[in-house]
Amino acid sequence: MTVWSEVENDASYSKYLDHGFVGLVDRMGDDAAIVQAARVSYGKGTKSVSEDRGLIRYLVRHFHTTPLEMVEFKFHLKMPIFVMRQHVRHRMASINEYSGRYSVMTDEFYIPEPSRLQAQSSINKQGSGAPLEGQELEMAFNTISRVSAENYLDYLSLINDPSGRSYNLGDREGLARELARMVLPVNNYTELYWKIDLKNLFHYLKLRADSHAQQEIQMLANLMAQHVKTHCPVAWEAFEDYWQHSISVSRIEHNLLQDIIALSNNTNATFSESYVRMIDTAGDRKALQQKYGMSKRELDEFETLWRLN
Repeated sequence: MTVWSEVENDASYSKYLDHGFVGLVDRMGDDAAIVQAARVSYGKGTKSVSEDRGLIRYLVRHFHTTPLEMVEFKFHLKMPIFVMRQHVRHRMASINEYSGRYSVMTDEFYIPEPSRLQAQSSINKQGSGAPLEGQELEMAFNTISRVSAENYLDYLSLINDPSGRSYNLGDREGLARELARMVLPVNNYTELYWKIDLKNLFHYLKLRADSHAQQEIQMLANLMAQHVKTHCPVAWEAFEDYWQHSISVSRIEHNLLQDIIALSNNTNATFSESYVRMIDTAGDRKALQQKYGMSKRELDEFETLWRLN
């Protein structure tokens, strides 16, 4: 498995966590390739588009994404296995991963910085909350470090590696690597090559670079995003404007927004004041939910999005 010291002098690589990295090893296309593909599709119809930037922004804004698929990025990645479990959920990519069947797994384990060791979030079932402190912080850090080291020694012993725990069992064949690896924790590192087109990479980045994603995969996504910004700056700008930082509303949310704005225009009240009046007119908040066919959670999210609470 590749170690960071072997690639750290390569400008296309960035360090990731304690033992990982993100490297761009190959690329096909850039902003010009997107424009080229779009113009052959639209033919003379694109003559009204005065500049390439306008065309790319039009494509992204209206989700005409086939031209984005003409651009591809191939990354060399090294990450903890538990991050890999999230990463590999994005299926529209080609992947080849380090094999624990053929090769011996390394003793590289992700040991989080103490500041990363956080309690379970009280409001998010899949997120982290406040940092641990005192003895609980020390216990968590020491346990992760100890279990990682001890399990690796057991793994080496199972495959009959002399560096593992010593057992007086006489001659041994050793357990097959494909089975012995099952004792390793998921903070063990894996390595892979990952190739994906720009359209699907944008989808990946919208989800994984989001502030609600797990911190470790956010960091991974943001490092890959730097390469997209460098090689496809116009497409990246459009992605940020129309996908990553845009706001989408449902049909019922659109209806509610229209009614709030109409009331505000008719009464010269602020947006927030008009919303409060609508609740009062409906009778209460639950009645407003029922009027627009919204669940409590939907209305909660609507209020948070438009800063009405």
